[in-house]
Amino acid sequence: MTMGALIPKILLFSLPLMLSGVLQLLFNAADVIVVGRFAGSQSLAAVGSTSVVINLLVNLFVGLSVGGNVAVARHIGAGNEKAASDTVHTSIFISITGGLILVLVGLFFSKPILVLMSSPPDVINLATLYLRIYFLSMPALMVYNFGSALLRAQGDTRRPLIYLSIAGVINVIINLISVIVFKMGVAGVAMATCISQYVSAFLVFKCLMREDGVLHLDVRKIKINKRALKEVLRVGLPAGLQGIVFSLSNMVIQSTINSFGSTVMAGSAAAANIEGFVYVSMNAFHQAAVTFCSQNYGANKLDRVDKSLAYSEFLVVLVGVLLGGVAFLFGRSLLSIYSTDAAVIDAGMRRMSCVCLAYALCGMMDVFVGGLRGIGYSVMPMIVSLLGACGLRLLWIGTVFLLNPTDTMLYLSYPVSWAITALVHFICYMVVRKKVRKRMGAYN
Repeated sequence: MTMGALIPKILLFSLPLMLSGVLQLLFNAADVIVVGRFAGSQSLAAVGSTSVVINLLVNLFVGLSVGGNVAVARHIGAGNEKAASDTVHTSIFISITGGLILVLVGLFFSKPILVLMSSPPDVINLATLYLRIYFLSMPALMVYNFGSALLRAQGDTRRPLIYLSIAGVINVIINLISVIVFKMGVAGVAMATCISQYVSAFLVFKCLMREDGVLHLDVRKIKINKRALKEVLRVGLPAGLQGIVFSLSNMVIQSTINSFGSTVMAGSAAAANIEGFVYVSMNAFHQAAVTFCSQNYGANKLDRVDKSLAYSEFLVVLVGVLLGGVAFLFGRSLLSIYSTDAAVIDAGMRRMSCVCLAYALCGMMDVFVGGLRGIGYSVMPMIVSLLGACGLRLLWIGTVFLLNPTDTMLYLSYPVSWAITALVHFICYMVVRKKVRKRMGAYN
């Protein structure tokens, strides 16, 4: 990553990540489609409405995995193998411990959170059942996320894609059998997801144990290294806190969606599932910005840091505009896969008209955040994102939405917050860039 043409390298890094994200969503979509087709719109609403709760509880540790990625990538760029190895073992320890904590939190707090979100009576029990089974997979989900982040630090995005594909096929097979044959409904979907998560975690864990280089995992060395922990927390903790607050703001939005009833809930869930394919494709360039900027920063190649960010921005806008437009253009056909209810499809199209056509703004925002984190600045993008994206959305709900309380007006809070926050992140990067170059004596 520190030598040669950047665009081909960014694409080679990002394309497997895109495919990984798309495959994961295809497998998740299979859950939603099977539930919507064979268990009814209430089950579809129940499964779809749980994503914000899942994100709320897992985002702290997913953020910490970003810290592990940044720290290992920087040590690889600087040629510090001992520090990279310490970070690998510390990261895996965090993933296992964090996963066990999340099991307990999910089991005991799923229903209270759903109650706070004003989940309708016809949905809340099904959603609670789904969440409690789903959260049994948290140790596996954390190990896979951390392990994949460590592999990305050295540019390996191919093997996580293979492992995810294997687990995803298993997920779909169990999903179809449990829901269609055994009529298990949301419980069958959650069980299939849980089993597949443990398969992917096992494959990543085994991969790291077989590594010969700096990513080699020795089970006997899985423990906390204080220096490595500080490095992971310095970048990962702000990222995780940002994810939590984002989830809280999305919970407010989901609670407002819930107030419109199960039809709008189902339409929003289906639309969000489709939008996810655009998001994960763009998010691949966010991950590229984090890793490429980290390695080049560690190698003291600041010009390549700038170029890595610029190329990532160009590519994310291209992908966001193209895929977002295609998703909207074929929106009704895509939504009909999830539900044949015309009212649900109409509700989904109202959301997609606000989100898909402006999704490139979200990609731009995320790539700037990735660039800032890659050069060690994680608190600043966290504060900007919290005030910009989260704060603006809550302000929108408390003001503009109240003047015209429709689901369309609610969804417009997304593109408005993305545009403003992306602009502020750009300004922050330019200020930080100047500061870093001055500190490292790298003025041209």
